[in-house]
Amino acid sequence: MKKLHGIIAVLLIAFCYAMPAQAQIKFGIKGGLNLSKVTFSNEDLNGKNKTGFFIGPMAELTLPIVGLGVDAAVLYSERNIEVENTEGTLKNKSISIPLNLKWTIGLGSTTAIYIAGGPQYDYNLDSDKDILKLFQQKDHTMSFNLGAGVKLLKHLQVGVNYNFGLSDIGEYKLKDILSTGVKQNTWQLSAAYIF
Repeated sequence: MKKLHGIIAVLLIAFCYAMPAQAQIKFGIKGGLNLSKVTFSNEDLNGKNKTGFFIGPMAELTLPIVGLGVDAAVLYSERNIEVENTEGTLKNKSISIPLNLKWTIGLGSTTAIYIAGGPQYDYNLDSDKDILKLFQQKDHTMSFNLGAGVKLLKHLQVGVNYNFGLSDIGEYKLKDILSTGVKQNTWQLSAAYIF
């Protein structure tokens, strides 16, 4: 995991130094809805779909290469977890840092569509530590985003994104007998306003 973080940091630094002076950077605010489902490495357990939300500042860098850019954000995110046949919902509160490569296709002077994808790092905050002392959550996780959306009037963006876990978010223990890794996958509906 440390090697992956190092590689991402080196690539970001190299990208910033190679960035041409004609590139444009814009800032905005982004928010939306999370619809999460957990999966377990043990097939005897199932998770239910639960909703949550995210909000925070974002930056969008447009390169002089036709339609290519990068967007990044620092988001406060809540993703809720519920395991079938247990009582209680875990609130997974985190700071999410997605870094997406974005390709935009103009459809006129005021409308465009885009596709995006890239890694996301999540740092778990002071979340509920367990459901009935059954769930032990990790401090940080990695995931990957794939998404698409529409840009309207040069300021508004509406999109849908699928975020799939690359690492377990924690471990679930059932009656001190069964132990299983937990991955979380999330559909996200978002809206952003670019200043």
